[in-house]
Amino acid sequence: RNGTLRRISQQRVTKQCKHDFQPCHSLRLARVGHQLVIWRFAPRHKHQQAWAFKVNIARRIGTQGRVLATDLSPSILALALKNAETEGLLQVSTRVADAQSLGLAGADFDAAVSRLGLMFCQTPLAALNEIRVALRPQGRLSALVFGRPEHNPCLTITLAAARQHAGMASGTVMPAPDPLEPGSLMSLGKPGLLGGLLQTAGFVGVSMRYLPAPFHTTSAKQYVDFLRSSASPIIDILAALPDAARQEAWADITAQLKVFNAPSGWTGPNELLHCVAVAPA
Repeated sequence: RNGTLRRISQQRVTKQCKHDFQPCHSLRLARVGHQLVIWRFAPRHKHQQAWAFKVNIARRIGTQGRVLATDLSPSILALALKNAETEGLLQVSTRVADAQSLGLAGADFDAAVSRLGLMFCQTPLAALNEIRVALRPQGRLSALVFGRPEHNPCLTITLAAARQHAGMASGTVMPAPDPLEPGSLMSLGKPGLLGGLLQTAGFVGVSMRYLPAPFHTTSAKQYVDFLRSSASPIIDILAALPDAARQEAWADITAQLKVFNAPSGWTGPNELLHCVAVAPA
């Protein structure tokens, strides 16, 4: 029941928030047409827009194509499949799988699309190898991750505050987080890192581009409501706190994020890194 309530909350909050990066860019750059497609969900992060993006892919390829959605979470996949079926998109199937061990070698997919997922892999090179062997020769990968820590102040502020409050509650001083720690939100944002991993995995024609993608909403509180319903890394840090301490932490995060108040509401700086790569012929 709690999972159902969280999904409802995510859908409601998402409708009130706007992000400048539109999913169609990833679909176009992956050259998704009437072809077989593999869509990778974020490995650990239950992203509230994942099912909607997959439905967009299914619409784009039409009834002659096929979409395979993968995720570690059966409940997320069930939600995705239900929404696809509601839209009449019967070309969608799902598979519970870790991105780092997809088990799809030789599947000859035409394209793979990953939206805000690769950075959560402890060994992203393993995930990229799994994607490459699942693609046909000259199949394309389009992936989106968070960019450089210095260009994502909303994330760095939130992470630092969450860790500070978690440390206060336990009576310890938690070390400052390493924003490039494997498996963390901005772990692949360092210039040259993801591009080098793609080349090591055997991809060719690698193209990388940083994208400013500010987050627009009415207030810092509404942005924090969005985080509280969807940002699993932050939720996990604060999970062990007593309820009162957890509420205090969220209130402190909200106060710190008010620095991004704007005349038209609230605009949080955000940067994404988009890559396109091709499987060798």
